[in-house]
Amino acid sequence: MDKGNKWTADDVSLAAKAIQEGELVAFPTETVYGLGADATNETAVKQVYAAKGRPSDNPLIVHIATQQDLTPFVKEISNEAKQLMKTFWPGPLTLIFEIKENSLPMATTGGLTTCAFRMPANDATLMLIRESGKVLVGPSANTSGKPSPTTADHVLHDLKEHIAGVIDDGQTRVGLESTVLDMTVTPPMILRPGAITPDDLKKVIDDVSVDQHLLSETSKPKAPGMKYRHYAPEVPVYMIDYRQQNWQEAITWAKSDNKKIGLLCSKELAHPFVEEVEHIFYLSQNSDVKESMHQLFNGLRYFDDKEGMIDIVFVETFADEGIGMAYMNRVRKSASQRYYR
Repeated sequence: MDKGNKWTADDVSLAAKAIQEGELVAFPTETVYGLGADATNETAVKQVYAAKGRPSDNPLIVHIATQQDLTPFVKEISNEAKQLMKTFWPGPLTLIFEIKENSLPMATTGGLTTCAFRMPANDATLMLIRESGKVLVGPSANTSGKPSPTTADHVLHDLKEHIAGVIDDGQTRVGLESTVLDMTVTPPMILRPGAITPDDLKKVIDDVSVDQHLLSETSKPKAPGMKYRHYAPEVPVYMIDYRQQNWQEAITWAKSDNKKIGLLCSKELAHPFVEEVEHIFYLSQNSDVKESMHQLFNGLRYFDDKEGMIDIVFVETFADEGIGMAYMNRVRKSASQRYYR
């Protein structure tokens, strides 16, 4: 099979055949596009790591089409987990369970005794899982360290030479990866924030905690995206504190050093500076955090394509609460924790 095909949802049978043959297929979800391979095929999973340039101790999420798909792998499913699955699946919630010994290859689990599972809310991808008869690993379909892909073209930009093809289902609806919840601890712990917030989860189960600590270099991540630098474009990104909104000061500082400037923010915030900067990507009209979350990776990709045309990007921030927690988690990584001071 040729590499880098762009398929429609009507071509799922071709994609399923490629999966069965141990090839890589990128698939759409409501969050971002995933890089799919048979989760039980160690050789195929290793190709996923190689294609992304991803460290092999960064575990992968396994994508399923029905709750019955968990049975061969998961030791025990608590009542809390069942309630969460009933409420949020299919959807942007990933649950971590203890798994049965030797049920999945080490390449899939990153050498852990746990594994993360999710049922994506995308009909084409659910059909792909069913038709292939395989559960699929599905990390974001991008080169490791690059912004996650929210369109099929983003996928092909990074991975065309490595994949049999991508199922094109347009731009993703959520735009950020799923919330990851560790069900192996009490109370369950959010290891990666996403569109499903702690308050959403607490409406279904009694309590959840949030992992507040950055991992040390030596500890093993239990969830994808916890250990390594992610979401970074080629040019330096600086956050503008939402409490200070010192955009003019930051722009004046950058211009004093003859830097070409990009802004990643709402149209309302950018309006006074249109004549002072080289490029603007609008995250929303009026600093809407949900819309900004949806557009963030598109914006980071936009500035990735402007390498040589800009020297610095200033990005809007929000309060670190609710959906803002997921947005800020990604923005801090893209900016390597840097604020303009």
